[in-house]
Amino acid sequence: MIAFRDIFITGLLLGGIFALVSVGLTLQYGVARVLNVAHGEFIMVGAFMTFWLLGSANLNPLLSVAITGPVAFIMGFILHKTLFRRLMDTSPSLDIFEGKSLLASFGLLYVVQNLARIIWGSDVEGYNFLNSTVTAAQIPLNRLVALAFVVVLGGAFYFFLARTRLGKAIRASAQSPTTAELMGVDIRNVLAICFGLGLGLAAIAGSLLSTLFAIQTSIGLGYTVIAMVVVVMGGLGSITGAMIGGIILGLVSSTVTFFHPSLTMIAYYVIFIVLLLARPKGIMGK
Repeated sequence: MIAFRDIFITGLLLGGIFALVSVGLTLQYGVARVLNVAHGEFIMVGAFMTFWLLGSANLNPLLSVAITGPVAFIMGFILHKTLFRRLMDTSPSLDIFEGKSLLASFGLLYVVQNLARIIWGSDVEGYNFLNSTVTAAQIPLNRLVALAFVVVLGGAFYFFLARTRLGKAIRASAQSPTTAELMGVDIRNVLAICFGLGLGLAAIAGSLLSTLFAIQTSIGLGYTVIAMVVVVMGGLGSITGAMIGGIILGLVSSTVTFFHPSLTMIAYYVIFIVLLLARPKGIMGK
Protein backbone atom coordinates (compact mmCIF):
# COMPACT_ATOMS: atom_id res chain seq x y z
CA MET A 1 0.00 0.00 0.00
CA ILE A 2 2.86 2.37 0.76
CA ALA A 3 4.43 1.64 -2.63
CA PHE A 4 1.07 2.11 -4.36
CA ARG A 5 0.57 5.47 -2.59
CA ASP A 6 4.04 6.67 -3.61
CA ILE A 7 3.50 5.59 -7.22
CA PHE A 8 0.11 7.32 -7.33
CA ILE A 9 1.26 10.61 -5.77
CA THR A 10 4.40 10.75 -7.90
CA GLY A 11 2.36 9.85 -10.98
CA LEU A 12 -0.12 12.66 -10.34
CA LEU A 13 2.72 15.13 -9.83
CA LEU A 14 4.57 14.09 -12.97
CA GLY A 15 1.27 13.99 -14.84
CA GLY A 16 0.48 17.55 -13.82
CA ILE A 17 3.88 18.77 -14.97
CA PHE A 18 3.60 16.77 -18.20
CA ALA A 19 0.18 18.35 -18.73
CA LEU A 20 1.63 21.87 -18.36
CA VAL A 21 4.38 21.03 -20.82
CA SER A 22 1.99 19.40 -23.28
CA VAL A 23 -0.69 22.10 -23.16
CA GLY A 24 2.07 24.49 -24.20
CA LEU A 25 3.00 22.32 -27.20
CA THR A 26 -0.69 21.89 -28.02
CA LEU A 27 -1.07 25.67 -28.22
CA GLN A 28 2.01 25.91 -30.43
CA TYR A 29 1.19 23.08 -32.81
CA GLY A 30 -2.56 22.71 -32.50
CA VAL A 31 -3.23 26.44 -32.83
CA ALA A 32 -0.11 28.18 -34.18
CA ARG A 33 0.81 25.16 -36.39
CA VAL A 34 4.45 25.17 -35.27
CA LEU A 35 5.81 21.75 -34.31
CA ASN A 36 8.36 23.22 -31.94
CA VAL A 37 11.01 20.56 -31.27
CA ALA A 38 12.85 23.16 -29.18
CA HIS A 39 9.96 23.17 -26.70
CA GLY A 40 11.82 21.14 -24.11
CA GLU A 41 14.79 23.48 -24.20
CA PHE A 42 12.66 26.16 -22.58
CA ILE A 43 11.83 23.73 -19.78
CA MET A 44 15.58 23.50 -19.26
CA VAL A 45 15.92 27.29 -19.43
CA GLY A 46 13.16 27.72 -16.83
CA ALA A 47 14.86 25.20 -14.55
CA PHE A 48 18.27 26.87 -14.79
CA MET A 49 16.83 30.37 -14.41
CA THR A 50 15.22 29.19 -11.17
CA PHE A 51 18.52 27.64 -10.04
CA TRP A 52 20.36 30.87 -10.89
CA LEU A 53 17.80 33.12 -9.16
CA LEU A 54 18.02 31.00 -6.03
CA GLY A 55 21.82 31.17 -5.98
CA SER A 56 22.23 34.84 -6.91
CA ALA A 57 19.18 36.51 -5.32
CA ASN A 58 18.06 33.82 -2.86
CA LEU A 59 14.64 33.90 -4.52
CA ASN A 60 12.21 31.18 -3.50
CA PRO A 61 11.88 28.71 -6.43
CA LEU A 62 8.08 28.89 -6.29
CA LEU A 63 8.21 32.68 -6.57
CA SER A 64 10.65 32.46 -9.46
CA VAL A 65 7.81 31.32 -11.75
CA ALA A 66 6.65 34.96 -11.70
CA ILE A 67 9.89 35.69 -13.60
CA THR A 68 10.58 32.57 -15.65
CA GLY A 69 7.04 32.35 -17.05
CA PRO A 70 6.72 35.96 -18.27
CA VAL A 71 10.31 36.02 -19.62
CA ALA A 72 9.69 32.86 -21.65
CA PHE A 73 6.32 34.23 -22.83
CA ILE A 74 7.97 37.41 -24.13
CA MET A 75 10.67 35.35 -25.87
CA GLY A 76 8.02 33.18 -27.53
CA PHE A 77 5.88 36.13 -28.56
CA ILE A 78 8.87 37.85 -30.20
CA LEU A 79 10.03 34.62 -31.86
CA HIS A 80 6.64 34.09 -33.47
CA LYS A 81 6.23 37.73 -34.49
CA THR A 82 9.62 37.69 -36.23
CA LEU A 83 10.83 34.23 -37.26
CA PHE A 84 7.66 32.15 -37.60
CA ARG A 85 5.43 34.96 -38.89
CA ARG A 86 7.96 35.62 -41.63
CA LEU A 87 7.99 31.93 -42.55
CA MET A 88 4.19 31.88 -42.60
CA ASP A 89 3.94 34.95 -44.83
CA THR A 90 6.44 33.53 -47.34
CA SER A 91 4.97 30.00 -47.47
CA PRO A 92 2.47 29.29 -50.27
CA SER A 93 0.62 26.67 -48.18
CA LEU A 94 0.19 25.55 -44.58
CA ASP A 95 2.00 22.26 -45.28
CA ILE A 96 5.08 24.11 -46.53
CA PHE A 97 4.97 26.42 -43.52
CA GLU A 98 4.86 23.45 -41.13
CA GLY A 99 7.93 21.97 -42.83
CA LYS A 100 9.83 25.25 -42.68
CA SER A 101 8.86 25.90 -39.06
CA LEU A 102 9.97 22.40 -38.07
CA LEU A 103 13.42 23.00 -39.56
CA ALA A 104 13.60 26.44 -37.94
CA SER A 105 12.74 24.99 -34.54
CA PHE A 106 15.53 22.43 -34.93
CA GLY A 107 17.91 25.34 -35.40
CA LEU A 108 16.38 27.07 -32.39
CA LEU A 109 16.93 23.91 -30.33
CA TYR A 110 20.68 23.94 -30.95
CA VAL A 111 20.97 27.69 -30.44
CA VAL A 112 19.20 27.61 -27.06
CA GLN A 113 20.96 24.45 -25.90
CA ASN A 114 24.44 25.69 -26.73
CA LEU A 115 23.83 29.15 -25.28
CA ALA A 116 22.70 27.43 -22.08
CA ARG A 117 25.89 25.36 -22.03
CA ILE A 118 27.99 28.52 -22.43
CA ILE A 119 26.13 30.21 -19.56
CA TRP A 120 25.60 27.31 -17.14
CA GLY A 121 27.95 24.59 -18.34
CA SER A 122 27.23 20.88 -18.81
CA ASP A 123 27.43 19.70 -15.20
CA VAL A 124 24.49 18.24 -13.29
CA GLU A 125 23.12 20.84 -10.88
CA GLY A 126 20.57 20.79 -8.10
CA TYR A 127 19.52 22.25 -4.77
CA ASN A 128 17.57 21.25 -1.69
CA PHE A 129 14.05 22.63 -1.39
CA LEU A 130 11.45 21.51 1.18
CA ASN A 131 13.03 18.07 1.46
CA SER A 132 11.42 17.30 4.81
CA THR A 133 8.81 14.54 4.90
CA VAL A 134 5.18 15.05 5.84
CA THR A 135 4.82 12.62 8.75
CA ALA A 136 1.16 11.77 8.19
CA ALA A 137 1.69 10.77 4.57
CA GLN A 138 5.43 9.96 4.55
CA ILE A 139 5.78 11.96 1.33
CA PRO A 140 8.41 14.66 0.68
CA LEU A 141 6.95 18.12 1.23
CA ASN A 142 8.37 19.46 -2.04
CA ARG A 143 6.29 16.93 -4.02
CA LEU A 144 3.07 17.89 -2.25
CA VAL A 145 3.76 21.61 -2.71
CA ALA A 146 4.60 21.16 -6.39
CA LEU A 147 1.45 19.06 -6.90
CA ALA A 148 -0.71 21.75 -5.25
CA PHE A 149 0.97 24.41 -7.39
CA VAL A 150 0.29 22.43 -10.57
CA VAL A 151 -3.38 21.92 -9.64
CA VAL A 152 -3.92 25.63 -8.93
CA LEU A 153 -2.10 26.72 -12.08
CA GLY A 154 -3.92 24.17 -14.22
CA GLY A 155 -7.29 25.30 -12.85
CA ALA A 156 -6.44 28.96 -13.44
CA PHE A 157 -5.34 28.26 -17.01
CA TYR A 158 -8.49 26.25 -17.73
CA PHE A 159 -10.61 29.14 -16.38
CA PHE A 160 -8.64 31.55 -18.60
CA LEU A 161 -9.38 29.49 -21.71
CA ALA A 162 -13.03 28.86 -20.83
CA ARG A 163 -14.14 32.22 -19.49
CA THR A 164 -12.01 35.06 -20.83
CA ARG A 165 -12.42 36.74 -24.19
CA LEU A 166 -8.83 35.96 -25.20
CA GLY A 167 -9.27 32.32 -24.13
CA LYS A 168 -12.35 32.00 -26.33
CA ALA A 169 -10.42 33.56 -29.22
CA ILE A 170 -7.67 30.96 -28.74
CA ARG A 171 -10.19 28.10 -28.74
CA ALA A 172 -11.89 29.51 -31.82
CA SER A 173 -8.54 29.82 -33.60
CA ALA A 174 -7.77 26.19 -32.75
CA GLN A 175 -11.05 25.03 -34.30
CA SER A 176 -10.91 27.17 -37.46
CA PRO A 177 -8.44 30.05 -37.92
CA THR A 178 -10.22 31.29 -41.04
CA THR A 179 -13.64 31.42 -39.36
CA ALA A 180 -12.16 33.03 -36.25
CA GLU A 181 -10.58 35.74 -38.40
CA LEU A 182 -13.91 36.37 -40.17
CA MET A 183 -15.50 36.79 -36.71
CA GLY A 184 -13.07 39.60 -35.89
CA VAL A 185 -10.26 37.73 -34.14
CA ASP A 186 -6.81 39.23 -34.71
CA ILE A 187 -5.34 35.90 -35.74
CA ARG A 188 -1.75 37.17 -35.98
CA ASN A 189 -1.70 38.30 -32.36
CA VAL A 190 -3.54 35.20 -31.15
CA LEU A 191 -1.02 32.86 -32.78
CA ALA A 192 1.89 34.81 -31.30
CA ILE A 193 0.23 34.76 -27.88
CA CYS A 194 -0.31 30.99 -28.16
CA PHE A 195 3.35 30.44 -28.99
CA GLY A 196 4.39 32.67 -26.09
CA LEU A 197 2.01 30.92 -23.68
CA GLY A 198 3.47 27.60 -24.75
CA LEU A 199 6.99 28.67 -23.85
CA GLY A 200 5.76 30.32 -20.65
CA LEU A 201 4.11 27.11 -19.46
CA ALA A 202 7.24 25.16 -20.39
CA ALA A 203 9.44 27.49 -18.32
CA ILE A 204 7.09 27.24 -15.32
CA ALA A 205 7.18 23.45 -15.59
CA GLY A 206 10.98 23.67 -15.64
CA SER A 207 10.95 25.78 -12.48
CA LEU A 208 8.86 23.14 -10.70
CA LEU A 209 11.01 20.27 -11.99
CA SER A 210 14.13 21.94 -10.61
CA THR A 211 12.65 21.72 -7.09
CA LEU A 212 12.32 17.94 -7.44
CA PHE A 213 15.12 16.62 -9.63
CA ALA A 214 18.70 17.33 -10.63
CA ILE A 215 18.96 19.37 -13.83
CA GLN A 216 21.34 19.49 -16.77
CA THR A 217 21.45 21.51 -19.99
CA SER A 218 20.79 18.34 -22.02
CA ILE A 219 17.39 17.48 -20.49
CA GLY A 220 15.27 19.39 -23.01
CA LEU A 221 14.89 16.83 -25.80
CA GLY A 222 13.50 14.16 -23.47
CA TYR A 223 10.71 16.48 -22.35
CA THR A 224 9.97 17.42 -25.97
CA VAL A 225 9.40 13.72 -26.70
CA ILE A 226 7.12 13.44 -23.66
CA ALA A 227 5.12 16.47 -24.81
CA MET A 228 4.71 15.00 -28.31
CA VAL A 229 3.50 11.69 -26.90
CA VAL A 230 0.94 13.48 -24.72
CA VAL A 231 -0.26 15.69 -27.59
CA VAL A 232 -0.82 12.61 -29.76
CA MET A 233 -2.48 10.83 -26.83
CA GLY A 234 -4.84 13.71 -26.09
CA GLY A 235 -5.62 14.66 -29.67
CA LEU A 236 -4.12 17.40 -31.82
CA GLY A 237 -5.36 20.81 -30.71
CA SER A 238 -7.28 19.47 -27.70
CA ILE A 239 -6.21 21.27 -24.53
CA THR A 240 -8.44 19.04 -22.38
CA GLY A 241 -6.96 16.01 -24.09
CA ALA A 242 -3.43 17.23 -23.33
CA MET A 243 -4.31 17.54 -19.63
CA ILE A 244 -5.82 14.04 -19.53
CA GLY A 245 -2.96 12.58 -21.53
CA GLY A 246 -0.40 14.20 -19.24
CA ILE A 247 -1.96 12.63 -16.15
CA ILE A 248 -2.10 9.19 -17.81
CA LEU A 249 1.51 9.35 -18.96
CA GLY A 250 2.61 10.57 -15.53
CA LEU A 251 1.01 7.54 -13.88
CA VAL A 252 2.56 5.22 -16.46
CA SER A 253 5.96 6.85 -15.93
CA SER A 254 5.74 6.52 -12.15
CA THR A 255 4.72 2.87 -12.36
CA VAL A 256 7.39 1.82 -14.87
CA THR A 257 10.09 3.78 -13.02
CA PHE A 258 9.20 2.02 -9.75
CA PHE A 259 9.71 -1.44 -11.26
CA HIS A 260 12.44 -0.76 -13.85
CA PRO A 261 13.68 2.85 -14.34
CA SER A 262 15.65 2.07 -17.52
CA LEU A 263 12.42 1.12 -19.32
CA THR A 264 10.70 4.48 -18.82
CA MET A 265 11.65 6.07 -22.14
CA ILE A 266 10.92 2.79 -23.93
CA ALA A 267 7.44 2.84 -22.41
CA TYR A 268 6.90 6.37 -23.78
CA TYR A 269 7.82 5.31 -27.31
CA VAL A 270 5.70 2.14 -27.12
CA ILE A 271 2.67 4.20 -26.07
CA PHE A 272 3.41 6.68 -28.87
CA ILE A 273 3.59 3.97 -31.56
CA VAL A 274 0.51 2.11 -30.30
CA LEU A 275 -1.52 5.33 -30.27
CA LEU A 276 -0.46 6.21 -33.81
CA LEU A 277 -1.56 2.79 -35.00
CA ALA A 278 -4.72 2.29 -32.90
CA ARG A 279 -6.12 5.80 -32.37
CA PRO A 280 -4.16 8.45 -34.26
CA LYS A 281 -6.78 11.13 -33.51
CA GLY A 282 -6.17 10.74 -29.75
CA ILE A 283 -8.45 10.54 -26.73
CA MET A 284 -10.29 13.80 -27.41
CA GLY A 285 -9.58 14.06 -31.12
CA LYS A 286 -12.33 14.58 -33.64
